[in-house]
Amino acid sequence: MAARFTGGRQLRVLDVGAARGSQALRLARAGHKVTGVESDSALLSAARSALAAEPEDIRRRVRLLEEDGRETGAHFLPGTFDVVLCHDALMHVAEPDPLLAGLARVLATGGLLSILIRNADARAMGPAAAGDWTAALAALGPPEAAEAPETPELQGGAGPRGRPLRADRPATLRTTLSGIGAPLHAWYGVGLFTEVTGKAVPPVAGAEFERIMAAEERAGRADPYRAVAPLLHLCGVRD
Repeated sequence: MAARFTGGRQLRVLDVGAARGSQALRLARAGHKVTGVESDSALLSAARSALAAEPEDIRRRVRLLEEDGRETGAHFLPGTFDVVLCHDALMHVAEPDPLLAGLARVLATGGLLSILIRNADARAMGPAAAGDWTAALAALGPPEAAEAPETPELQGGAGPRGRPLRADRPATLRTTLSGIGAPLHAWYGVGLFTEVTGKAVPPVAGAEFERIMAAEERAGRADPYRAVAPLLHLCGVRD
């Protein structure tokens, strides 16, 4: 966002899957106007509590709605937002294309569609890093198969409520983004070193934290590292 939108203008941001609101609040503190949508009532309640603790000028810049991100077309006009974030929603839906098409529709020309996906091309990396070779082999599929199975269970594992999480191939998402008028502009690997096993990383601070972030940032922008990151950050631009 900072690289694409210069000059300090206030951006209209839609945050789909806002969860507890940390991303929406961070953007509001930076001066942007944010609409956060979240279908989980408990998460939305936590977001509203966090927003209530903010200064009045920040509270005025945030609107939180309890709704499904797939219904954006029913609630917002085309071109309503400069930036649409979908960082914790795509992995929870069975079919991503309708959701993404709806998000692109409410994006202004030249606007940024930012999505986070589980990387189906790297689904064997986590089990292997954790030493679970049975799961790693299952994720890779039969030796003679050109591609591993497409089941969400093999791709993404289980979510916090035990539901299967989907994963996507970046090549497929590239095609989807072009088809909905928001072709891929840039992409990055996320959590290459800290998320690959799926286990919690002990909290760190200070210089050690900065070194970890520097390593993640550099690897997430560079080939071949980013291609095997467990999460991918894809940015499309509305044409």
